Amino acid sequence: MTRLLLQSLWQILRFEYYVNRDNFALLYQQVRSCRCAPAIPSARETERMCRAIDWICVWYPKRVLCLQRSAATACLLKVHGVPARMVIGAQQVPFKAHAWVEVDGQVVNDKPYAPEIYRVLDRC
Repeated sequence: MTRLLLQSLWQILRFEYYVNRDNFALLYQQVRSCRCAPAIPSARETERMCRAIDWICVWYPKRVLCLQRSAATACLLKVHGVPARMVIGAQQVPFKAHAWVEVDGQVVNDKPYAPEIYRVLDRC
């Protein structure tokens, strides 16, 4: 579990760089270019990886926004062979944007009804 937590921390730090510089284009490109490893772990392993990201976010000294957390989660899952996709959505009134991660069309790092609240703008 320690190794997984360290990998999660690295992903959070990695994407904080882009968030702090308001460089959404590069963050997006990094998530899109992250290739999925050939192994496919079990659903239990997928849940374990999402939990590791959650733990890092709880103890991280700064507030981790949904975009940073979802980018980190998507890349961590892909590195471990899970075909994850970061989803970016928005609602019009009141305007809000949100990001989450899906695996096989199921939300894995947020509320399962997120796609019902937000209109999906893109999946990467």
